[in-house]
Amino acid sequence: MSGQTTNVGTMRIKTFFSLFKQALSGQEQDYTQGSIRRAVFLLAVPMILEMCMESVFAVVDIFFVGRLGKNEAVSTVVLTESVLTIVYSLAIGLSMAATATVARRIGEKNPEAASKAGIQALLVALFVTAVISVAGVVFAPEILKLMGASPETVRIGTNYTRIIYGGSVVIMMLFLINGIFRGAGDASIAMRSLWIANICNIILCPVLIYGAGPIPAFGITGAALATTIGRGIGVLYQISHLFSGKRIIKIRLKDFVPDWPIIRSISNIAWTGTAQFLIASASWMVLARIMTEFGDPAVAGYGVAIRLIMFFLLPAWGMSNAAATLVGQNLGAQQPERAEQSVWRTARYNTIFMIFVTLIFLLFAQPIVAFMNKDVTVESYAVTALRIVSLGYIFYGIGMVVTNAFNGAGDTKTPTLINIFGFWLFQVPLALLLALVFKLGPNGVFIAIVLAETGISIAGIILFKKGKWKKVKV
Repeated sequence: MSGQTTNVGTMRIKTFFSLFKQALSGQEQDYTQGSIRRAVFLLAVPMILEMCMESVFAVVDIFFVGRLGKNEAVSTVVLTESVLTIVYSLAIGLSMAATATVARRIGEKNPEAASKAGIQALLVALFVTAVISVAGVVFAPEILKLMGASPETVRIGTNYTRIIYGGSVVIMMLFLINGIFRGAGDASIAMRSLWIANICNIILCPVLIYGAGPIPAFGITGAALATTIGRGIGVLYQISHLFSGKRIIKIRLKDFVPDWPIIRSISNIAWTGTAQFLIASASWMVLARIMTEFGDPAVAGYGVAIRLIMFFLLPAWGMSNAAATLVGQNLGAQQPERAEQSVWRTARYNTIFMIFVTLIFLLFAQPIVAFMNKDVTVESYAVTALRIVSLGYIFYGIGMVVTNAFNGAGDTKTPTLINIFGFWLFQVPLALLLALVFKLGPNGVFIAIVLAETGISIAGIILFKKGKWKKVKV
């Protein structure tokens, strides 16, 4: 009997590694039939690894800039990133539209239409980014002042903000093209592009910040240069595969001719998708502004905590991206029940992961933060934030899967409405009330985050069960 048990265990291990290798290889798969568990695994593995790398971007700058020993430098990164979430929101909204549209066409077994839809989304993104880049370069000092930055932070951080905003096109392209690949079920390319971009960023950050040999030390400006160059190299890798003709998505020059019906369809999904994340992001900007009332150490501590939170949340978001692709492709194949089953299966796995992350933050918040920042005051704020915010992680895990399921179906309006109520009518007023009126300080902000995110997740689950998303046309 023990021999049989050993053999079964060995077979399972071999099967796991075989599937893991297959997930990383990027082989073409049909996710509209067969085992749902297998489909979730094959999509989730590269998407989790992709989001791990996106989260690394958030912590690498803070790690190296934190070692400059200036709270103003860390505050610059925090405040710039807070406003940059507007760019992230636009990028996520457009990539969401691309994923939903491409996935639906793939589910309909029409890869040519999927390719054309992806390129039309690309045209929209290039136009939008041009406007943002110019505005960011021109108004960089005003952006920092608007966020409540101290005069010294504005002085040393303006160039950082200018470079990050001027290079926002690479942020947009990185998100959007990965959204196209994810919609096609080709998640391995999306994963590799983020790995390449991050490796370049990790190498360039210390070199450009501190200097090396003939390369001068650019300080905080070097962090912006490293991040922008790293992301740019990742985009070049994506583009090479878009035009290789060897992937599911095969680009033709005629696809670049504007197709207004497709552009309108993509824009209809994208603007509510963008609004969905912009509403959430803008509320985080307000929270960052509230934190400035308690000084640069509080802002820096908040920034370190948020980056660590995102570092652990983005892998869970990667798993939820698998649900979005499965929903889109199965709705395209006229299999709404299979789409729903895929969501609940993914939510179960995400919940297990988030329980693990909660335990990590409750038990090891202090050494994790100490690794990122050596300032004792900053560390105190960051540790408290991690421990309080992590109390709602289990709800976040389920909520993000459900939210991405709506988005994968092309129903970006429902999560947008949830975010309006959850963030602006609940989280922001509650944070102001607890932090400033009840004098709880930064802790009031952290408590508001937990309560709002939990409420948003519960509302999403209730509306998802109603099933109206199954009837959305894309």
